[in-house]
Amino acid sequence: MIASALAGFSITVALVVAIGAQNAFVLRQGLRREHVVPVVLTCAASDALLIGAGIAGMGALVANRPTLVTAVRWGGAAFLLCYALLAARRALRPDALRPADDRPPARLRTTLLTCLAFTYLNPHVYLDTVLLLGGVAQQHPHRWLFGVGAAAGSLAWFTVLGAGAYRLGPLLARTAVWRILDGAVAVMMATLAAALLLA
Repeated sequence: MIASALAGFSITVALVVAIGAQNAFVLRQGLRREHVVPVVLTCAASDALLIGAGIAGMGALVANRPTLVTAVRWGGAAFLLCYALLAARRALRPDALRPADDRPPARLRTTLLTCLAFTYLNPHVYLDTVLLLGGVAQQHPHRWLFGVGAAAGSLAWFTVLGAGAYRLGPLLARTAVWRILDGAVAVMMATLAAALLLA
């Protein structure tokens, strides 16, 4: 039983540590010190929901509907490309890169909607959580304990990422740092969008 939970935890951490759209958003929120706890909890809860769906059998259902997979892929690519353009614009306009303390924080509702978009409009999330983790869980005798371990791994990672970035916020509250960060995010988002379109 414990082995299944540990397997779920370790596999999930290995999957989510790679910096992707969702992780980049959590990192940016942590550095800006804006709504970090709600964002971390939203990401972890979403992962737990998708992992549960995969274990329950939705992964096999989605895999058998190529049209749905294609629609999700193109929609996700469009979203990532739009965010890449916004990040590039911020990087090119120093006046839009003031530290978090110099401008009012974004509303919680807006932040959480953006977080949900990064989660549910990203096809990689479905591939990792619903299809991959759901499939691996079926190979374990205690598949739901595997899911509990996987959800715990997701929560642990987002907590470390958000808290770590939050602590570094005061040290990185400089315009030049934000220009570099937003430039890197723009490149990464555009790369992910291109990879989805060319897949």
